[in-house]
Amino acid sequence: MTNTIWLAALALAAGLGTTPVLAQDGGFFDDFDQLDQSRWYVSDGWNNGAHQNCTWSGDQVTTSDGMLHVGFAPVPKGERQYRCGELQTRAAYGFGTYEARLKTPAGAGLNAAFFTYIGAQQGKPHDEIDFEILLRDTGKVDTTTFVNGISGDGETGSGQTHALPHKSDSDFVTFAFTWGPDELRYYIDGELVRTMSDKTTIPDNPQRIFFSLWGTDTLTDWMGQFAAVDTPIAMEVDWVGFTPLGADCAFDASILCQDNEDE
Repeated sequence: MTNTIWLAALALAAGLGTTPVLAQDGGFFDDFDQLDQSRWYVSDGWNNGAHQNCTWSGDQVTTSDGMLHVGFAPVPKGERQYRCGELQTRAAYGFGTYEARLKTPAGAGLNAAFFTYIGAQQGKPHDEIDFEILLRDTGKVDTTTFVNGISGDGETGSGQTHALPHKSDSDFVTFAFTWGPDELRYYIDGELVRTMSDKTTIPDNPQRIFFSLWGTDTLTDWMGQFAAVDTPIAMEVDWVGFTPLGADCAFDASILCQDNEDE
């Protein structure tokens, strides 16, 4: 089974299937001093199919000490042996710059993701922009787009892999993409790593922002043979921000501030 096609299923959000409020005219910066329930919806009580060995659980999304924790725990829930965490914005955001600073755990058979998504559950085509770290190798990250269910490389489920400056379980890494109607650029720790300029590969529907951590017993070709998790683990997210296209740098850590300094 190929890789990021599964984020189409992972992005299902039971109980949040109506068309989201469009918020593309306003940016935000969230440093997770607390979980803003007006901004974020936490997945709870379902799974995304037989490929997933965990159930989304609200207790796996918490904040403490200015950090968001998106967890995975060896505690059964429903028909799954493990609990896992996912959250998404209640609003959809359009063209602009999306950025997050995060640190992951490590472990084969696990996927830590920062991505945007919209789809049939909201009455829209499946559009998506992804950063995925397959935790069997925390020195790499995959990038992918989907436009109406087809990936930006022309084959459902394909993507591009990039080396990280250090392993994502050893220290925080900042991931960012700048999305416009004619170009999409991916950044890792402020360095441009990928540019997509074929308009057929660039989504145009406003999307929700997601963070998730989940596991599988079956997608071994993609994510590796699952290594049993004996104690709770979590992806830590220091902050996330969105700046609308054309707006000035809004917070110091933004790549838009870096671009201004370089001019």
